[in-house]
Amino acid sequence: MPQIPEKVQELTVGQLSARSGAAVSALHFYEAKGLISSRRTSGNQRRYSRDALRRVAFVRAAQRVGIPLATIRDALSQLPEGRTPNREDWARLSETWRAVLDERIRQLGRLRDHLTDCIGCGCLSLETCVLSNPDDVFGDRITGSRLWPGTP
Repeated sequence: MPQIPEKVQELTVGQLSARSGAAVSALHFYEAKGLISSRRTSGNQRRYSRDALRRVAFVRAAQRVGIPLATIRDALSQLPEGRTPNREDWARLSETWRAVLDERIRQLGRLRDHLTDCIGCGCLSLETCVLSNPDDVFGDRITGSRLWPGTP
């Protein structure tokens, strides 16, 4: 990992990419989504403050556990004066996200448990299919393969 001298207060996109492990295209995407910010030089090149490293690390850690980018952006926007998240911020936010993750894990476990049944039938279109129609929520309104949530 390339070292950046302490006296350097701004990073190029290449330096930020090398230090954070995020692809340049991902950094541009994060910036477009409002997760990180840069300033432009007179030559129109991006320059990131050193604290962008912590923000990128925060974003990537949250993504790894399945937190959507919009939720991450909202969390970052709640920080005072746009400061970089610290350990206490992560602890508070991860506690909030835990319930969402627990529910997602529960749903995935249920899908996994029913996967063998589905492979056995192979059609994914029965009105009581446990994957296409969990708990037969559409069974009283419609039958067959037309199981879209908006279908009357």
